[in-house]
Amino acid sequence: MKLLTHNLLSSHVRGVGTRGFPLRLQATEVRINPVEFNPEFVARMIPKVEWAALVQAADTLNLAEVPKEPTEGYEHDETFLRKMHHVLLEVDVLEGTLQCPESGALQSYESL
Repeated sequence: MKLLTHNLLSSHVRGVGTRGFPLRLQATEVRINPVEFNPEFVARMIPKVEWAALVQAADTLNLAEVPKEPTEGYEHDETFLRKMHHVLLEVDVLEGTLQCPESGALQSYESL
């Protein structure tokens, strides 16, 4: 699961309201899979990312390169876009757990 995908997921536990996001990620296996850099795609994704959730997931995975918020003018900042490309598209969580922040329910995750 890429961190871009994780950023879109919320709890499926019945009765959980809006506090079912973001799912707490605990990874037991992570792999870096190189993906061709596409600055236009990354720039289009930045406004759609729930930034606090991304920072939380990145901290869990010890990815220090994620700033606390997008840099101003990021659309033209290749260094920033490359960092975000790496974090959003190349970091792949293969195994771990996802935990609902409201109910505490755990779901094991294993990539196919």
